[in-house]
Amino acid sequence: MSIDKRHILPFTLTGFLILADQAVKSFIVRHWPGNGVFIKDVFNNDFLWIIHVRNKAIAFSLGYNLPEGLKTILFIILPLAVFGFLLWYYFTSQELSNVQRWAVAGIIGGGAGNLIDRIFRPDGVVDFISIKFYGLFGFDRWPTFNIADASVVVSVFLFLFTVLFGSKQKPGELNHE
Repeated sequence: MSIDKRHILPFTLTGFLILADQAVKSFIVRHWPGNGVFIKDVFNNDFLWIIHVRNKAIAFSLGYNLPEGLKTILFIILPLAVFGFLLWYYFTSQELSNVQRWAVAGIIGGGAGNLIDRIFRPDGVVDFISIKFYGLFGFDRWPTFNIADASVVVSVFLFLFTVLFGSKQKPGELNHE
């Protein structure tokens, strides 16, 4: 199997996301008080707060009360299997467009950022972005998140959007309109 060099380029996004996510999380851990103490005066508004919290579960704290052994399987081993599948699909599929390849790279980068926390931060994944949500879906504030979370969400939406509404142009085919 020959790997096209253009297929490697999106992984620069993966690397950038992991580095940015871990750098900002390290800054938050060193300079922001933990345990949900927020410092909203940084931006002097009620919309965006920087708050240091830890999440020992997954999105929206799902699975928080699961036994530790099951958490290891669901939150570490399962994501590693998903990464393996995504990488296999990424390198073997002829159906992925360039945008979809970048989206997959964003999913892997964000997922890896949080996986690093789950493995190396015993207190849990570092979350720090709190946004006012004005009561939508019953939330005054959206659950606190981080760069990795945002990357996964944006990349999944981008991938799904291109699958559902993308052009019928085949991957690698040039548009000569």
